[in-house]
Amino acid sequence: MNPLVDSHCHLDASEFDADRPAVIARARAAGVVAQLLPAVDRASWPVIRALCAADPGLRPAYGLHPMFLDQHQAAHLDELSDWLERERPAAVGECGLDYFVPGLDPEEQRKYFQRQLELAREHALPLVVHARRAVDEVISRVRRTGGLCGVVHSWSGSEVQARQLFDLGFCLGIGGPVTFERAQRLRRTVATMPIEFLLLETDAPDQPDAAHRGQRNEPGRLPEVLRVVAALRDQDEAEVAQATSANAARLFGPWPVSPPLAQA
Repeated sequence: MNPLVDSHCHLDASEFDADRPAVIARARAAGVVAQLLPAVDRASWPVIRALCAADPGLRPAYGLHPMFLDQHQAAHLDELSDWLERERPAAVGECGLDYFVPGLDPEEQRKYFQRQLELAREHALPLVVHARRAVDEVISRVRRTGGLCGVVHSWSGSEVQARQLFDLGFCLGIGGPVTFERAQRLRRTVATMPIEFLLLETDAPDQPDAAHRGQRNEPGRLPEVLRVVAALRDQDEAEVAQATSANAARLFGPWPVSPPLAQA
């Protein structure tokens, strides 16, 4: 079994309320020894904090997601700074820009995203970034802000954009979409990208792999993402698992439940 890190899992989501302990148990049985839980709004921060406090395999990221813009208040940015200082989470996020969903005011999104970039720099924390139809602007803002690192999760950009992010020290989060044969551009990027910038994720309960299309996703399905990624790269699954777990530990810090991660 290959120890894996799910670098993006919304385990706090209501879809898991009925069976969350069983979901975690299935993940561990599948070799997913650690998970990063990014927040989406202010209300989710204490929920994620409690989940992570109860299980050393779970680590938090606190932020304000662009798709939940109507739930954010300017005061939440000040609160976020306090939370980052007091709690010292693994990352700032999930934050970013989304120009795909209608009705999300671009200027409001930019205000929240830019301040979270600045907070990540001020608190020396990595970022977990959502970028949908906004990759070029995300790259530009990261470059202008400077002093940042992190991951653009659920990667769907071009190979040129990916190289720009590598130059900035950013990783790409790869999950269920890579298992679909029609995702040819994504597959080409994954096949040839430097492995030191590769992270595996599920984005559970969203973005299931091709074999579970239309179902609730779970962190325990991360091995299927690993299988496809390793095949695309013509590498052994154990090699990819070790490298991606080491990448997660390098970016977010080691998880205490997994000695292989701390030693990688």
